[in-house]
Amino acid sequence: MRNPLPKPKARLSLPLTLLAAVLLAGGITLLALWCQPNSFRGLLSGFLRQPLLIVLNALPVGLLLLAAAALFRNVFFGAALVNLAVCALSIANRVKIEVRDEPVFPRDFALLKEVGSALGSYDIRFPVPQILAVVLATAALLALGVFIGCRPFPAEKPRGWAGSLLGFAASLAVLTGLILTVYASKDLYQSFQVSNAEYVPAVFNDLGFPYAFCHHFTTYLVDRPEGFRRAEAEGWETGDAPGQGRAVSVVMVMNEAFSDVTDSPAFRYPEEDDPLASLHALREDPHALSGHVVVPGFAGGTANTEFDVLTGMQTNALSSSATSAMRVVNRNLDSLFRVFGNDGYETSFYHPGDNWFYNRENVYRWFGAEETRFVEDMENPEYKGRWVTDGYAAGLIEEAFEQAEGPLFHFTTTIQNHMSYTADKYGPDYDFPPTGIPGLSEEVETLLSVYVEGVRDADAMLGRLWRYFDAQEEPVVLVYWGDHLPYLGNDMLGYKELGLDVAPGPEGQENLTAYKTPFVIWANEAAAEALDWDRAAEALDLPETLSACFLGAAVLELTGRGEESPWFAFLNSLRRELPVVQKNVFQQADGSVLEELSPRQQELIQKWRKWSYYKLQYKEVP
Repeated sequence: MRNPLPKPKARLSLPLTLLAAVLLAGGITLLALWCQPNSFRGLLSGFLRQPLLIVLNALPVGLLLLAAAALFRNVFFGAALVNLAVCALSIANRVKIEVRDEPVFPRDFALLKEVGSALGSYDIRFPVPQILAVVLATAALLALGVFIGCRPFPAEKPRGWAGSLLGFAASLAVLTGLILTVYASKDLYQSFQVSNAEYVPAVFNDLGFPYAFCHHFTTYLVDRPEGFRRAEAEGWETGDAPGQGRAVSVVMVMNEAFSDVTDSPAFRYPEEDDPLASLHALREDPHALSGHVVVPGFAGGTANTEFDVLTGMQTNALSSSATSAMRVVNRNLDSLFRVFGNDGYETSFYHPGDNWFYNRENVYRWFGAEETRFVEDMENPEYKGRWVTDGYAAGLIEEAFEQAEGPLFHFTTTIQNHMSYTADKYGPDYDFPPTGIPGLSEEVETLLSVYVEGVRDADAMLGRLWRYFDAQEEPVVLVYWGDHLPYLGNDMLGYKELGLDVAPGPEGQENLTAYKTPFVIWANEAAAEALDWDRAAEALDLPETLSACFLGAAVLELTGRGEESPWFAFLNSLRRELPVVQKNVFQQADGSVLEELSPRQQELIQKWRKWSYYKLQYKEVP
């Protein structure tokens, strides 16, 4: 088959062709980096301090150029195609960061339909100078390809299209291998210095878009369950029946690192100095249910617990590799917000932290929250150290309730008791009450005294909300729990000195104690009457311990919405069978751990995994 491209007037030798390929790859890489939203000069300065980043950004561009050059048998035509593709992605990354505060990920290729429909929803300012530069560079490369050829590239034999395809495939194979090994390395990715390791757009900007993009081919994965069939899962999505529930407001508060560690025997606080006085008192209220939730992670992963509670899916079941649940969300999902919203509730999410953290700004929109408020949206936030106080967050919740014109579903994630628990957490002169535990090392005494101060404030927030809603005539259900246990030093140092065994344990033998945080569900008098509390609480069959992914579904059932959504109805059924599912550990309602699941239980777990996958990948939620 003859090459349909025009015959050039001049030809480069093989050495000059290779040199041209190297120079063109470098030029394309620089142009792609210039298209990023951050300072180009600052980026290059960072690269000079960490020169490996230069190689990691240029290498995939170079291999793509080799593949295209082999296919077209012309290095300039290949460079034109690669320049257009790589720089277009870099410009798309710039636009997405500026519009949505989120970079372009490889998984976005699966969302082209959603991207097209979303373009009209944003006021997009396209970077005209960058676009013109890319177009002109591409045109110049095409012109060079017309007038300057090269020796058959990368080799003269085998001749013809067989050789072109072989060179194309070999280059892509090398690139694929590097993406699955070098670029997939989490250790390498995290070894570079960046301005803000928790802010993904900043990481993309500091490390360079080509490298960061290639790294994320193997992150935020969702495994396809064995035996999944889309048609089968679609059949489960029938029977939505909104409007069955009682019109009671629901306020859910997930408090940062809230735990009952201070209930351990090592602490000997007198009753009047109990750090958890409100929790202990509320547990005795006749309109309260309490126990422990098993959260996805130990000493971190706040957003994963949010995801589990609100969606009923499980972070730990999404992928065989570690993943961030919020980062796999890229489409509208069913959640508690949508169930309550479909019943005419006002819905809101508050978090006194940055909106970009865990991509919450986007995710809560996909969850269906009508209103979101982050620290930048809050007036005169009160700080204790570097974090907004739980007391201030309580005031915002009260304000939201008072401004609601009808029943409210509200979710707050606090931040005050976020690590680290160092002596300067609340300022250099803050005086922390001692723990009173003899024999603690100085490091652990500091960790615990600082942490317990945060627990006292979290418990005070609970007491404040309890008193506030108890005085309301409108019916309100309050749900309060912790996102994870605190980090108390390397190698479980603080827990060891307390005599607590909370080591998470090896895969398949997870120590559930490492994941347990307290919860309480309480109804004020008006809500107790509206729900017929004694009957509703008894019918709920709530065990002392349940996985966090079942907590939201239980709240729906308590408020009369157990059958409004087939998904959440299934979760309540599964919860009665297996209330705790933590990776490969399964606990029954009586607290016994199963060594082996029955065929029916295996079928339920598989249905849960398949249904979750369908929701994340396929279900269209308006």
